[in-house]
Amino acid sequence: MSEYQYYEFQAIDRPLGEADIRALEGLSTRARITATSFVNHYNWGDFGGNPGNMMERWFDLHLYLANWGTRRLMIRVPKRFLDRSRLKVFLGEVDGVHVRVSGRNLIVDIWSQDEEREYDHLDDGPGLLGAMAPLRSDLLSGDLRLFYLLWLTAVEAGDLEDDEKEPLPGIGPLTGSLEAFADFFHIDPDLVQVAAEVPLNADLGKVSAAARRRAVEAIPHEEKTALLGRLVDGDPHVMVELQRKVREAVTEPPGEAQAKRRTVADLRGRMEEIREARRVATAKRVEAERRRQAEEAERARRARIKGVRQRGESVWGEIETEIGRRNASGYDRAAGLIFDLRTLAEQDGATEEFSKRVRSICHRHARKWSFLKRLGKLALDDPT
Repeated sequence: MSEYQYYEFQAIDRPLGEADIRALEGLSTRARITATSFVNHYNWGDFGGNPGNMMERWFDLHLYLANWGTRRLMIRVPKRFLDRSRLKVFLGEVDGVHVRVSGRNLIVDIWSQDEEREYDHLDDGPGLLGAMAPLRSDLLSGDLRLFYLLWLTAVEAGDLEDDEKEPLPGIGPLTGSLEAFADFFHIDPDLVQVAAEVPLNADLGKVSAAARRRAVEAIPHEEKTALLGRLVDGDPHVMVELQRKVREAVTEPPGEAQAKRRTVADLRGRMEEIREARRVATAKRVEAERRRQAEEAERARRARIKGVRQRGESVWGEIETEIGRRNASGYDRAAGLIFDLRTLAEQDGATEEFSKRVRSICHRHARKWSFLKRLGKLALDDPT
């Protein structure tokens, strides 16, 4: 297998300047660099830059993929948008995640190594980061479902007690970016389905326009004025801050939400129900297909035998012609015709005459062992 490594970085909050681009060109002469991105892939060799340092200095998103099973995603967000203390309930038993401080930012670093899931298809990297890019805006607006999906990896690994409750009361319906994230890190799709069966109580897409308007009206006047001023100044985070405030306003009280949460045992039990339902459905489909093929084969057999009956005595001549070809396909066709003639003989009560003619054929072709072997496979009475 050829080696394949894919690196992609995106700058969202601040585009790169000319000096930034020159510095990046010093890291790689073959990378595609724009004011908002850095993309490179390798089929041999390795990248000389340090992705962690590049995230701290220039970029907001990074994806890495290697065809020996390594995957990595980094997301940089301003510290004021993500309370690290809130992440403990999600990440306490999760491997492969590190959240670190970098100046005024936090960098969420997620990676996995699964050698049993190597990439067989080269050039799979392009498009993956774009599909997951909305996750950053979700985090900024207070949507923590990304971390719930990571918590599911600890459920899958068996690292959590059965009575531990889920960190959010459901995560449905999943966005395309969450689905892309779960697929990229191979999070068990059945567990993801179970988690998404319960809707997120703070999903703004499910909140009525009237409720959202009331939440906005409840923001103090001074705060709204400050937000509008920042919007005029081009602050890219005003929208997500408003979404966060609305989300917090429409979220159920913590006590009520906690009471509704499922346990790890609940999730695993429901996962087994889904798998059993799929197994039963698959078995039914396989059985239905088997019956369909059997019925189709029976119809074909009847049509074939009907044709043999209509051709009458000439079929015995066809058998001799096919045997005379002295090849495997000829022997197969001759044996098949004999088999059909036996069926007709049984229907007509003429098995004695049929056996006599088959014995005659076998005596005439006694040296054609390949042909005689085929007659044996058709379970005919001793033809010799």
